[in-house]
Amino acid sequence: MIRPLADVARPQSIDDVVGQHHIIGKNKLLTNIIHSGDIPNMIFFGPSGTGKTTVANICASVTNKKLFKLNATNSSTKDIKDIASQLDSLENSSGVLLYLDEIQNFNKKQQQSLLEYIENGRITLIASTTENPYFYIYNAILSRCTVVEFKPIEYTDIEIALKRAVGILPKLYPNKKIEFSDEAISHIARASYGDVRKSLTAMDMCIKGKLISMDETVLITQEDALDVTQKSAFYFDKDSDNHYDALSAFQKSIRGSDPDAAIHYLARLVEGGDLISICRRLLVISAEDIGLAYPTAITVTKACVDSALQLGFPEARIPLAEAVLFLACLPKSNSAICAIDEALSDVRSGNAGDIPAHLKDGHYGGAQKLGRAIGYKYPHNYPNSYVKQQYLPDNLIDKKYYNPGANITEDKFKSYLDKLK
Repeated sequence: MIRPLADVARPQSIDDVVGQHHIIGKNKLLTNIIHSGDIPNMIFFGPSGTGKTTVANICASVTNKKLFKLNATNSSTKDIKDIASQLDSLENSSGVLLYLDEIQNFNKKQQQSLLEYIENGRITLIASTTENPYFYIYNAILSRCTVVEFKPIEYTDIEIALKRAVGILPKLYPNKKIEFSDEAISHIARASYGDVRKSLTAMDMCIKGKLISMDETVLITQEDALDVTQKSAFYFDKDSDNHYDALSAFQKSIRGSDPDAAIHYLARLVEGGDLISICRRLLVISAEDIGLAYPTAITVTKACVDSALQLGFPEARIPLAEAVLFLACLPKSNSAICAIDEALSDVRSGNAGDIPAHLKDGHYGGAQKLGRAIGYKYPHNYPNSYVKQQYLPDNLIDKKYYNPGANITEDKFKSYLDKLK
């Protein structure tokens, strides 16, 4: 039985690992650590197929410690205890390196079971996770480990890995000459969305789909690559960091008035299929980032959002795109959110004060005896429907929450208010 190509082509040396140029390469963190042979406790954090397991294996190979591997999805505290029980054996006298995959699936008690051993150095822990460790891993573990982030692999680096894998094929299929066109390799690399394992799996599928041919030479074309990568180019879990990072980039691009970036991140979110989050974020943006610079933005956005929700995907992408481009191209103001947040800060900190008596409700018997509503001036009885009187509590009488933004609409607001006063 032929092993999966992703396993056969796994690099055995740090110099063969593609991508991760921020941590791998001359004088980079992981390269220096591995060449030193002194491996510390580390947590590898990043998407699937970016080299976490490969680098962990390479780390283990440069130490004289015995390697144990566990996956937290199907392991327990008992497995940790079983490893600990072997620490005093002659075989493990130099210590143990434990590679714990998907550590986020261990609960607090299970994670804490490791503390004693990584504290005294008898177990060197390399844990990996696809989730943000600062959300899922307990501080006691984090404080004893170095967090190393692995990023999605650029398609040009994936092409290097694929071409290297092609060089291995004669050993796997000695009776066939298997070739990949440059276009096929390029497509697979791009369609794998930063995941080397996915790209090698796609390459494997292309080969298996052609092996039935009686020809000694098998050529994998771009069309073959298209067949095995349809709808697999992009995927993310709606509860994952990737999803929330996309939402964050989406809003920041609209706020930054970059319609091209905004529509790109919309495409990612549409492909992820989370219509509700897109609609909710657009409504927030219209109030938080456009706000009073263009007050009717929320009305137009609400119409687009309602249309999208009624249509559903795939047609929903059209009114969503309209809303995104509309918001990205509008003037921006955050005066509304700044005003309410500063007011909330005062209220929550106890800096509110008593409501002035002339503003209190006077529509009940005995209100006047309590001094309620006495002296209130009804603005509509005065020129321009304005009369100067105190509205804020005494301790906040000079407080200014609303600072008009520098845009045409709020310039008009400011001029009107200044003229009144």
